[in-house]
Amino acid sequence: MRMTNKIMRNNSLYNINQNKILEDKLTNQMTNQSKIVRPSDDPVVAIRALRLRSNVTSVTQYHDKNAADADQWLTVTADALNTIDAVLKDLYSQATGAANKYLTSEDLSIILEQMKSLTKEFYASGNVDYAGRYVFSGFRTDTAITFSAEDIAQMEKHPVSFEIKEKVGFENISTISYTDLSVLADGKNSLGAVNGGLGPNADESYAQYITNNTLYRFRLSYDAIDATEAGGDIPLKVTDMDGNPIQLMKEDPTVVPPTNPPTMVPITQTFTEYDNAEDAYRDIANGKCEGIAFIPSTGELVFSEQIYKDNFKEGDNFQITYEKSKWEEGDINPVHYFPCVETKDDGTTVNYNTIKEDQDIYYDVGFNQKIQVNTVTDEVFTHNVQRDMDDFYQQSLKQLKEIETKISDIEKKMENEPEDSPAYADLSAQLEAAKKADTYIRENIQKKFENQITKYQKYRDDNDLAITNNATRGSRLDLITERLCNQKATFKELQTDNEGIDITQVAVELSSAELTYQAALMATGKIMQTNLMNYI
Repeated sequence: MRMTNKIMRNNSLYNINQNKILEDKLTNQMTNQSKIVRPSDDPVVAIRALRLRSNVTSVTQYHDKNAADADQWLTVTADALNTIDAVLKDLYSQATGAANKYLTSEDLSIILEQMKSLTKEFYASGNVDYAGRYVFSGFRTDTAITFSAEDIAQMEKHPVSFEIKEKVGFENISTISYTDLSVLADGKNSLGAVNGGLGPNADESYAQYITNNTLYRFRLSYDAIDATEAGGDIPLKVTDMDGNPIQLMKEDPTVVPPTNPPTMVPITQTFTEYDNAEDAYRDIANGKCEGIAFIPSTGELVFSEQIYKDNFKEGDNFQITYEKSKWEEGDINPVHYFPCVETKDDGTTVNYNTIKEDQDIYYDVGFNQKIQVNTVTDEVFTHNVQRDMDDFYQQSLKQLKEIETKISDIEKKMENEPEDSPAYADLSAQLEAAKKADTYIRENIQKKFENQITKYQKYRDDNDLAITNNATRGSRLDLITERLCNQKATFKELQTDNEGIDITQVAVELSSAELTYQAALMATGKIMQTNLMNYI
């Protein structure tokens, strides 16, 4: 084959250019600290690099952001739950100290004020937030669990009403002890004014009319619910779970002798509304209200033991629908607990009937791995803590003050009467009855606080369970975070091994390429000095 100068020149230029390309590639590797600049440099490395970079990005997102965010949420929740535990512990201690039937109304009032403050703190702890999201509110992270002062101020400008559907069962029926003091009421200072003309010297005494009665009730989650407006229907519906109104039954008194089982007939009036709880209790205790007494002010449905035995059995479930338009600061927002319809002052409505049963919030913290970060409101925050306080104020403290005042008034009157006078004897009989009532009331208060100790322990147990669940999630998250940290380091190491360079080796290769390039230039220059004419 004939080799011309042109062929030699072209070959030399091509080889010099290839050497220059190699030198440029090595220079880029030194500059970028990477084996490849473009996928064509090494397709295998490029494909592996894309996969590893995707893995590193995902793991970094999980480790640095998702897991860290979840950890902060769980930490905020844990702090709130620990505060709640401390509050319930203090309430437990206060109830233990108050289970003393020798406390005066002043002593009881001081204890209840302390318990009231602790109760406020209990619900205030539920309004903690993380980065503007309320941690106990389920999916409604923009809504606090209680109404704030700002919410109430807004409601005063633009009133809202909620129609609430509350589910209750046989297990929600509770009892209350009631002592009727009507025989000692002002204006009825003798048995003759009360007992059909019997005088103070009759065989009967005031004391025998002082009885302690056990009443049964459904206590709704709210007090101060809407009462019947003038000429309107009672704003209360009690149905079974199929939507059928309940029909109370009683034993037919016309069947003589009574049959076994007894013959039952419907009660004429199922619900009777009362403005005053005292009147409702008295009428139930005295049999004047044969159905259920509805007390909007206290949020109670009260009935007798006979109604309880004749109409309710274990396993029964009901839905009570009522309306509430009067709200106070600290009241629990019903949208977190019940299907309800909010009606605004302009007539528009918001339906919360589509509440999801599952309000758990999950974070993606790994490949196909999720962890729950929230504790749902009803796991810890029950209406009963506040409603228990309502009972103490509306019943226990009120009756204790009333009987103490009554005893004091009678004793003052006795000081102004001769001991041998009929008036003194009548007052003495009243005092005996009042002291009997005082004994009943104090025993009721003592039993109520003893029961309250058990309730607070139950609330603490629920809170301890929430603390345990939250801590378990935190422990699991710690393990996941540790594994993510290891995965992140592993993927980065694989990425470095795949894309990274050995600087020493590349430096040696670059130096060799530079020497080769210089030598090629010198050789080519020498060859190009000789042409065909030198041989002719």
